Parts: sequence; structure tokens; C-alpha cells
Amino acid sequence: MEVKIIRSSRRKKTVNAREVDDMIYLYLPMGLSDKKESEYIKWAKKLFESRRQKKDLKNKKAHQLLESRARKFNRDYFRGKLSWNKIEYSVEQNSQMFANCNITDKSIRMSHRLLDMPKFVHDYVLIHELAHLEVPGHGKKFWELVNQYPRKERAIGYLMAIGRHEL
Repeated sequence: MEVKIIRSSRRKKTVNAREVDDMIYLYLPMGLSDKKESEYIKWAKKLFESRRQKKDLKNKKAHQLLESRARKFNRDYFRGKLSWNKIEYSVEQNSQMFANCNITDKSIRMSHRLLDMPKFVHDYVLIHELAHLEVPGHGKKFWELVNQYPRKERAIGYLMAIGRHEL
């Protein structure tokens, strides 16, 4: 995506960006260092890429499909006793994590990057996070729940191979 920088001598501190027809217009103050300008260009590109990814997830009804998959796993692996307030994909997940479960507000966020991985890896990560709704830590009872998933070892192997699995 191309970025057009527009500088203003009246602009002292504020930075603004907008997208029009696949062009990012980045409004910057005069006298900004090359390093700062570069940082703002990266920021703007990331911002609009994130918005595009969110829109794409919505158009594909990804959140509804994830919710449906979670309900199925709740029945299959947790005897239907789990409940959650929100389960959704996130495009803001940090690069080292693929998901997280907040047991306080009973929400699960799954990285949109999982959609590009094999289904058994995606399913393993989802089951892992669902298990946290029942057992917060990574103790014996937690792994007893997760170990029910028959492709767990293969999924962990895949994640290890891409350098992204810590137990």
C-alpha cells in the first residue's frame, strides 16, 4: 500500500492518517526526523492492514464459525459444561501468542493467523484455551482435559517446528 506524506507547518504535534482508494494519506508536522517519519509510516500501514483484516473476518463470518466450533468442542471434550462471554478472532494478538483466555471475564481471543494453519493446529489451540475456562493454570488437571484431543501431539509438533510453542 502506498503512503503519501502531507506535511504542515501549522501541525505541531498531531499525526493523522486516512485511507482513500488504497492510498494512505499521512499528515505529519514539519521538521519530523527521518526515523520518526519511518515509524509513523509503519504505524499507518499496520493500522489500515489491521482494519482490512477485521473487515475480512467479519465478511467471512469467522467469529460465528469460531463460536460454533467452540460449542462443538464444549460438547465433545467438556461435557457441555463450559460457558464463555465472548470468543473471537483478533488481529492485534502479539506475534508470540496465538490465543489467550481471560478467566475473569470468560473471554477467548484467537489470533487470525491461526486461520492460515492446518485445521488440527487451530483446533488444538481452541481446545487449549477452552480448557482454561475450567482449569486456569497448566497443571495436571488442565493437561488431562487437553490430552483428550487426539491430534494434540501433532499440533504441538507443528507449533514447535515453526518456533512458536512454549509449555
